[in-house]
Amino acid sequence: MLRYRTFAEPDYAPLQALDLAAQRQADPTFDTLPAREREGRLGTSLPALKFYERSEHSFAAQDEAGELRGLILAQHVWQGDRPIVLVRTVILAPDAPEGTAAGLLHAAVKSAYDSAVYEVHVPVTPALEAAAHAEEAHLTGRYAVCHLGTRAETAPGERLGPGRGAGTQAEGRA
Repeated sequence: MLRYRTFAEPDYAPLQALDLAAQRQADPTFDTLPAREREGRLGTSLPALKFYERSEHSFAAQDEAGELRGLILAQHVWQGDRPIVLVRTVILAPDAPEGTAAGLLHAAVKSAYDSAVYEVHVPVTPALEAAAHAEEAHLTGRYAVCHLGTRAETAPGERLGPGRGAGTQAEGRA
């Protein structure tokens, strides 16, 4: 059984190790990528963890042995007319129990509701798709990320469009 809880500074090193293990599981060539790309894929830098620790909407999943099995990073964002909670990512241990992502998303949804925020925006990744179904989310897209500069060459995910660089695409729209 997992417990979903906020995290604090003593959790930072285990959360960073969890993120690294998840990245290596997702991409066996992770350690051969350029340093800037490896750094860009990790979401658990010290500044990021300090920020998300204060967000009130980010949670860790802890098993009965005290091991961290997952993490959801989410924050509240003011949209000009209403607040939302924006989920950046969910990170799961390679051997995380089934339902870990759903439990993490539910914790973020509950924290949003408890703070009178009534929209939670979630990227529909393979790890979060079943969790979004469990929360009866409305699919309005999938969520895409535009990586600018040289990182666009090695960023994860399916590349959309003809494969031109970010500078070429931006210049074509100007």
